[in-house]
Amino acid sequence: MTAIAHPNIALVKYWGKRDVARNLPAVPSLSMTLGGWRTRTTVTWGVQRDRFLLDGVVRDDPRVGRFLDHIDADRPPVEVVSDNDFPTGAGLASSASGFAALALAASHAAGRPRSPEATSVLARLGSGSACRSLLGGYVAWPLGTDPEGSDSHAIQIAPASHWDLRMVVAVVDAGPKATGSTEGMERSRRTSPLWSSWVADGPGEVAEASSAIEARDLERLGTVMERSTFRMHATMHTSTPPLLYWLSATVALLHEVFALRARGIGAWATMDAGPQVKVLCEAADAPRIESALAPHALETHVHGPGGPARLQR
Repeated sequence: MTAIAHPNIALVKYWGKRDVARNLPAVPSLSMTLGGWRTRTTVTWGVQRDRFLLDGVVRDDPRVGRFLDHIDADRPPVEVVSDNDFPTGAGLASSASGFAALALAASHAAGRPRSPEATSVLARLGSGSACRSLLGGYVAWPLGTDPEGSDSHAIQIAPASHWDLRMVVAVVDAGPKATGSTEGMERSRRTSPLWSSWVADGPGEVAEASSAIEARDLERLGTVMERSTFRMHATMHTSTPPLLYWLSATVALLHEVFALRARGIGAWATMDAGPQVKVLCEAADAPRIESALAPHALETHVHGPGGPARLQR
């Protein structure tokens, strides 16, 4: 069974877990699913031995086996073949699209299809932000109240057709990041003096962003998105030891975004746990924004809002 899923970019950031084993978030978040890049994952249920191939290379990743055990604790050996058409592990949400595709494909391969909500919960167990990649358009991930996490799953707040925005992605380093997100989140939670305010502000930021999306107010959405980004990175920078994902090109790109806005071009920046810079804008402004960012980046890409994860038979 094969499934396709797209990465998502958080407009209000997910950073931190209140329950590491269940991947339950410390803060709510909100994202836009990208319509361009994709992960394709094929699952064969019942083979001679477990085997996981990512981008054509056999990998030893115990997370995949543990994830499959959530579907069937007495499962047979399973083969998983997955590939991304964008850089893996570089702060571009490859784990989100990867586990979303795996959750959908593996559930059907095992003969245990689930509701969209239950599939989102399953994807969350592999990678928190994967729960959002099951859905298209603009997607919220609430905290939920169930200690077991049954109600901490993605909710679509608007379809892709609601607002045809663009995300201009400037890649400055396609290699894997030195510190993974889970390790980084725990370091920030344990050591950053800004952690408590980061957690306290999260619900209000999601409410503000949701209202801006409903009203199609880009300046309002861009403002809360940038604020969430810099607050998240502030917890990273004030961790011990500091988490600094930025490179010199990252800083140059951020200044370019500020300069574009000073010239009256609607451009707002966001970043995840990595050095890449993503810029939210209207579709009509995307070409000149991409042109302005290109001298500072290895490569640039422009994506609109995309659809949900889907089976490919």
